[in-house]
Amino acid sequence: MRKLKTLLASCALILALNTPVMSDSSNFAGPYIGLQGSTVGVGVQGSQVSNNDATSGGALQAATGSKSYQANVGKTGITAGLEAGYAIPVGSMFLLDIGGSYIDGAVSLASNSNNADSSENVKFVVQQFYTMYAAPTLVLSDTSSLYAKFGYQEASVNVTGDVTNPGDLQGNTYAIGTRTVLDSGIFVRAEAGYIDYDNLEAQGKGNNVTTAGKTSGIATTTKFKADPELAYGAISIGFRF
Repeated sequence: MRKLKTLLASCALILALNTPVMSDSSNFAGPYIGLQGSTVGVGVQGSQVSNNDATSGGALQAATGSKSYQANVGKTGITAGLEAGYAIPVGSMFLLDIGGSYIDGAVSLASNSNNADSSENVKFVVQQFYTMYAAPTLVLSDTSSLYAKFGYQEASVNVTGDVTNPGDLQGNTYAIGTRTVLDSGIFVRAEAGYIDYDNLEAQGKGNNVTTAGKTSGIATTTKFKADPELAYGAISIGFRF
Protein backbone atom coordinates (compact mmCIF):
# COMPACT_ATOMS: atom_id res chain seq x y z
CA MET A 1 0.00 0.00 0.00
CA ARG A 2 2.87 2.38 0.81
CA LYS A 3 4.36 1.81 -2.65
CA LEU A 4 1.10 2.80 -4.35
CA LYS A 5 0.70 5.89 -2.17
CA THR A 6 4.23 6.97 -3.09
CA LEU A 7 3.48 6.42 -6.78
CA LEU A 8 0.25 8.42 -6.62
CA ALA A 9 1.96 11.24 -4.68
CA SER A 10 4.66 11.43 -7.35
CA CYS A 11 2.02 11.55 -10.08
CA ALA A 12 0.18 14.34 -8.27
CA LEU A 13 3.44 16.34 -8.11
CA ILE A 14 3.92 15.91 -11.85
CA LEU A 15 0.40 17.20 -12.45
CA ALA A 16 1.04 20.22 -10.25
CA LEU A 17 4.16 21.12 -12.22
CA ASN A 18 2.57 20.78 -15.67
CA THR A 19 -0.06 22.91 -17.36
CA PRO A 20 -2.41 20.62 -19.31
CA VAL A 21 -2.76 21.20 -23.03
CA MET A 22 -6.10 19.93 -24.32
CA SER A 23 -5.37 18.94 -27.92
CA ASP A 24 -5.32 15.18 -28.51
CA SER A 25 -5.30 14.10 -24.86
CA SER A 26 -8.65 15.78 -24.18
CA ASN A 27 -10.40 13.01 -26.16
CA PHE A 28 -9.40 10.57 -23.40
CA ALA A 29 -9.63 12.85 -20.37
CA GLY A 30 -12.27 12.67 -17.66
CA PRO A 31 -14.02 10.07 -15.51
CA TYR A 32 -15.00 6.65 -16.85
CA ILE A 33 -16.60 3.37 -15.84
CA GLY A 34 -16.37 -0.01 -17.53
CA LEU A 35 -17.15 -3.72 -17.49
CA GLN A 36 -14.20 -6.10 -17.73
CA GLY A 37 -13.90 -9.68 -18.90
CA SER A 38 -10.64 -11.53 -18.24
CA THR A 39 -8.95 -14.80 -19.05
CA VAL A 40 -6.78 -15.64 -16.06
CA GLY A 41 -3.92 -18.07 -15.60
CA VAL A 42 -2.80 -18.83 -12.03
CA GLY A 43 0.58 -20.34 -11.22
CA VAL A 44 1.38 -21.63 -7.73
CA GLN A 45 4.61 -22.86 -6.24
CA GLY A 46 3.41 -24.79 -3.20
CA SER A 47 5.02 -26.63 -0.33
CA GLN A 48 3.98 -28.51 2.79
CA VAL A 49 6.22 -29.80 5.55
CA SER A 50 4.82 -32.36 7.96
CA ASN A 51 6.07 -34.91 10.46
CA ASN A 52 3.82 -37.68 9.18
CA ASP A 53 1.53 -36.43 6.41
CA ALA A 54 1.78 -37.11 2.70
CA THR A 55 -0.40 -35.29 0.19
CA SER A 56 -1.83 -35.72 -3.26
CA GLY A 57 -4.35 -34.14 -5.58
CA GLY A 58 -5.67 -30.61 -5.82
CA ALA A 59 -3.45 -27.62 -6.32
CA LEU A 60 -0.81 -28.84 -3.90
CA GLN A 61 0.51 -32.29 -4.77
CA ALA A 62 3.16 -34.77 -3.69
CA ALA A 63 4.02 -38.44 -3.92
CA THR A 64 2.55 -40.71 -1.22
CA GLY A 65 4.95 -41.26 1.64
CA SER A 66 6.88 -37.98 1.40
CA LYS A 67 7.19 -35.79 4.47
CA SER A 68 7.81 -32.56 2.61
CA TYR A 69 7.29 -31.49 -0.98
CA GLN A 70 7.10 -28.69 -3.47
CA ALA A 71 4.85 -28.50 -6.51
CA ASN A 72 4.14 -26.12 -9.39
CA VAL A 73 0.53 -25.80 -10.47
CA GLY A 74 -1.24 -23.90 -13.24
CA LYS A 75 -4.94 -23.14 -13.65
CA THR A 76 -6.93 -21.00 -16.08
CA GLY A 77 -10.37 -19.46 -15.87
CA ILE A 78 -12.65 -16.63 -17.00
CA THR A 79 -13.68 -13.81 -14.66
CA ALA A 80 -15.77 -10.64 -14.83
CA GLY A 81 -15.32 -7.33 -13.05
CA LEU A 82 -15.87 -3.59 -12.85
CA GLU A 83 -13.49 -0.65 -13.20
CA ALA A 84 -13.71 3.10 -12.67
CA GLY A 85 -11.18 5.88 -12.93
CA TYR A 86 -10.19 9.35 -14.02
CA ALA A 87 -7.78 10.21 -16.86
CA ILE A 88 -5.98 13.52 -16.33
CA PRO A 89 -4.17 15.29 -19.23
CA VAL A 90 -0.48 16.06 -18.64
CA GLY A 91 0.17 17.72 -21.98
CA SER A 92 -1.07 17.29 -25.54
CA MET A 93 0.04 13.65 -25.86
CA PHE A 94 0.15 12.31 -22.30
CA LEU A 95 -2.33 11.46 -19.55
CA LEU A 96 -2.27 9.99 -16.09
CA ASP A 97 -5.03 7.43 -15.59
CA ILE A 98 -5.83 6.76 -11.91
CA GLY A 99 -8.47 4.20 -11.01
CA GLY A 100 -9.56 1.01 -9.36
CA SER A 101 -11.13 -2.32 -10.30
CA TYR A 102 -12.94 -5.23 -8.70
CA ILE A 103 -12.89 -8.79 -10.06
CA ASP A 104 -15.53 -11.27 -8.98
CA GLY A 105 -13.77 -14.62 -9.06
CA ALA A 106 -12.12 -17.26 -6.90
CA VAL A 107 -9.13 -19.60 -7.01
CA SER A 108 -8.96 -22.75 -4.84
CA LEU A 109 -5.71 -24.32 -3.61
CA ALA A 110 -6.20 -27.73 -2.00
CA SER A 111 -4.01 -30.14 -0.05
CA ASN A 112 -5.51 -33.62 0.45
CA SER A 113 -4.13 -35.88 3.16
CA ASN A 114 -3.32 -39.56 2.54
CA ASN A 115 -2.17 -40.22 6.07
CA ALA A 116 -3.83 -43.42 7.32
CA ASP A 117 -4.34 -41.86 10.75
CA SER A 118 -5.91 -38.62 9.55
CA SER A 119 -8.83 -37.69 7.31
CA GLU A 120 -8.29 -33.93 7.43
CA ASN A 121 -7.97 -32.03 4.12
CA VAL A 122 -7.18 -28.35 3.61
CA LYS A 123 -8.43 -25.84 1.06
CA PHE A 124 -7.52 -22.17 0.59
CA VAL A 125 -9.98 -20.05 -1.42
CA VAL A 126 -8.63 -16.75 -2.79
CA GLN A 127 -11.40 -14.39 -3.91
CA GLN A 128 -12.66 -10.78 -4.19
CA PHE A 129 -9.78 -9.11 -6.01
CA TYR A 130 -9.46 -5.35 -5.50
CA THR A 131 -6.92 -3.24 -7.41
CA MET A 132 -5.85 0.41 -7.28
CA TYR A 133 -3.70 1.59 -10.16
CA ALA A 134 -1.93 4.41 -11.94
CA ALA A 135 -1.44 4.18 -15.72
CA PRO A 136 0.77 6.69 -17.58
CA THR A 137 -0.76 6.95 -21.05
CA LEU A 138 0.63 7.99 -24.44
CA VAL A 139 -1.87 9.33 -26.99
CA LEU A 140 -1.28 7.77 -30.42
CA SER A 141 -4.15 9.44 -32.28
CA ASP A 142 -7.49 11.13 -31.64
CA THR A 143 -9.03 7.74 -30.85
CA SER A 144 -6.24 5.42 -29.64
CA SER A 145 -3.71 5.39 -26.80
CA LEU A 146 -1.08 3.13 -25.24
CA TYR A 147 -0.49 2.79 -21.50
CA ALA A 148 1.55 1.04 -18.83
CA LYS A 149 -0.24 0.17 -15.59
CA PHE A 150 1.22 -0.14 -12.09
CA GLY A 151 -1.04 -1.13 -9.23
CA TYR A 152 -1.57 -2.62 -5.81
CA GLN A 153 -3.97 -5.53 -5.32
CA GLU A 154 -5.59 -7.25 -2.36
CA ALA A 155 -7.60 -10.48 -2.26
CA SER A 156 -9.37 -12.19 0.63
CA VAL A 157 -8.44 -15.72 1.73
CA ASN A 158 -10.79 -18.24 3.35
CA VAL A 159 -9.66 -21.63 4.65
CA THR A 160 -11.36 -24.98 5.15
CA GLY A 161 -9.64 -27.39 7.53
CA ASP A 162 -7.76 -27.30 10.82
CA VAL A 163 -5.29 -24.58 9.82
CA THR A 164 -4.73 -20.93 10.62
CA ASN A 165 -6.06 -18.26 8.26
CA PRO A 166 -3.14 -16.50 6.55
CA GLY A 167 -5.10 -13.25 6.11
CA ASP A 168 -5.57 -11.19 2.96
CA LEU A 169 -3.16 -11.57 0.06
CA GLN A 170 -1.34 -8.51 -1.22
CA GLY A 171 0.41 -8.10 -4.54
CA ASN A 172 1.72 -5.77 -7.21
CA THR A 173 0.14 -5.45 -10.67
CA TYR A 174 2.08 -4.72 -13.87
CA ALA A 175 0.32 -4.40 -17.22
CA ILE A 176 0.35 -2.84 -20.67
CA GLY A 177 -2.62 -2.07 -22.87
CA THR A 178 -4.40 0.04 -25.44
CA ARG A 179 -7.52 2.15 -25.12
CA THR A 180 -9.73 3.24 -28.01
CA VAL A 181 -12.32 5.98 -27.41
CA LEU A 182 -15.14 6.72 -29.85
CA ASP A 183 -16.76 10.13 -30.37
CA SER A 184 -19.77 8.90 -28.39
CA GLY A 185 -17.60 8.36 -25.30
CA ILE A 186 -17.71 4.58 -25.52
CA PHE A 187 -14.27 3.03 -25.12
CA VAL A 188 -12.65 -0.38 -25.56
CA ARG A 189 -9.59 -1.34 -23.55
CA ALA A 190 -7.35 -4.37 -24.26
CA GLU A 191 -4.84 -5.27 -21.56
CA ALA A 192 -2.30 -7.94 -20.65
CA GLY A 193 -0.85 -8.08 -17.16
CA TYR A 194 0.87 -9.93 -14.36
CA ILE A 195 0.24 -9.94 -10.59
CA ASP A 196 2.89 -11.09 -8.12
CA TYR A 197 1.42 -11.88 -4.69
CA ASP A 198 3.10 -12.19 -1.33
CA ASN A 199 3.49 -15.72 0.03
CA LEU A 200 0.48 -17.48 1.50
CA GLU A 201 1.48 -19.24 4.74
CA ALA A 202 -0.46 -21.23 7.35
CA GLN A 203 0.04 -24.02 9.87
CA GLY A 204 -2.06 -26.66 11.60
CA LYS A 205 -4.06 -25.75 14.70
CA GLY A 206 -3.70 -29.15 16.37
CA ASN A 207 -7.44 -29.53 17.09
CA ASN A 208 -7.42 -33.36 16.95
CA VAL A 209 -10.68 -35.27 17.27
CA THR A 210 -10.65 -39.10 17.02
CA THR A 211 -13.65 -40.77 15.40
CA ALA A 212 -13.82 -44.45 14.39
CA GLY A 213 -10.07 -44.86 14.78
CA LYS A 214 -9.20 -41.85 12.61
CA THR A 215 -7.98 -38.48 13.77
CA SER A 216 -9.26 -35.31 12.09
CA GLY A 217 -6.98 -32.41 12.73
CA ILE A 218 -3.59 -31.12 11.63
CA ALA A 219 -0.60 -30.93 13.92
CA THR A 220 0.88 -27.52 14.67
CA THR A 221 4.17 -28.79 13.22
CA THR A 222 2.58 -29.02 9.74
CA LYS A 223 3.33 -25.93 7.66
CA PHE A 224 1.69 -24.82 4.40
CA LYS A 225 3.21 -22.30 2.01
CA ALA A 226 2.27 -21.12 -1.49
CA ASP A 227 3.54 -18.36 -3.79
CA PRO A 228 0.61 -17.43 -6.11
CA GLU A 229 1.26 -15.60 -9.37
CA LEU A 230 -1.42 -14.52 -11.83
CA ALA A 231 -1.20 -13.64 -15.52
CA TYR A 232 -4.24 -12.29 -17.35
CA GLY A 233 -5.62 -10.86 -20.56
CA ALA A 234 -8.59 -8.51 -20.28
CA ILE A 235 -11.07 -6.69 -22.48
CA SER A 236 -13.02 -3.75 -21.04
CA ILE A 237 -15.99 -1.91 -22.55
CA GLY A 238 -17.13 1.28 -20.88
CA PHE A 239 -18.07 4.91 -21.14
CA ARG A 240 -16.03 8.10 -20.72
CA PHE A 241 -18.09 10.99 -19.34
